[in-house]
Amino acid sequence: MPLWTCETCGAQFSDSGKPPVSCPICEDERQYVNWKGQTFLAREALAGRCRLVWRDDLGLTGIALEPSFAIGQRALLVPDGKGCAMWDCIPLATPEAITYVKSLGGLTAIAISHPHYYGALADWSDAFGGVPVYLHADDRQWVTRQHSPIVYWTGDHHRISADVLLLRTGGHFAGATMLHDAHGADGKGALLTGDIAQVTMDRRFVSFMYSYPNYMPLSAAAVRRIAAAVEPLAFDRIYGAWWGRNIASGAKAAFAASVGRYIAAIA
Repeated sequence: MPLWTCETCGAQFSDSGKPPVSCPICEDERQYVNWKGQTFLAREALAGRCRLVWRDDLGLTGIALEPSFAIGQRALLVPDGKGCAMWDCIPLATPEAITYVKSLGGLTAIAISHPHYYGALADWSDAFGGVPVYLHADDRQWVTRQHSPIVYWTGDHHRISADVLLLRTGGHFAGATMLHDAHGADGKGALLTGDIAQVTMDRRFVSFMYSYPNYMPLSAAAVRRIAAAVEPLAFDRIYGAWWGRNIASGAKAAFAASVGRYIAAIA
């Protein structure tokens, strides 16, 4: 039976003879149902519509669908030991992309910032022998395709290797997560934020939202909590959720300035 992918958010659902009636992620107030109604693509149809492309994005390999699909995010491959940790996920895994990732040493783990980027997490895990997929337990209710390698971690921190740390910041979702790569940015540290902290178009600041498509800001208290979670970490670079949406250097100072600017704006 086919596996179905939501055309609006890119979440993959368990196999069934018919597409799901609805997507709970899109029916949530942080997302939206497509104006033409809730629609789903079988995995094979999605593979026929899109291909996967990969390229360097400020020193990390990114992988994304072309043409852009659903939310349009790209996954990032963080070198970790003899392989890579995949940060955030995309709605499709193709043989060509899997072969390419294997040429880099394969995947050691998958970690995802929040439910909008769960994508085809099970397909990517299975392609590399069932590597663990780290999701925060506070967001467990949003998983649309259960998969035994999923690790539902709890608390505010979870270390997946000597260099790679996951931290729960909350905000966009209760279990919203960022990844800190201590070895990134030439050893100065990198923070991978998805859109939990959204890199702005001028690439000098980040900003924060409860819902991006529905223009619902976060409260000052939520932003202060995110700032407190990030403060102990050393990082010089931030990687956002889309191609080129990164702060190349001076990112820790930029993050602090962004928090101050945001709170002043909503005061």
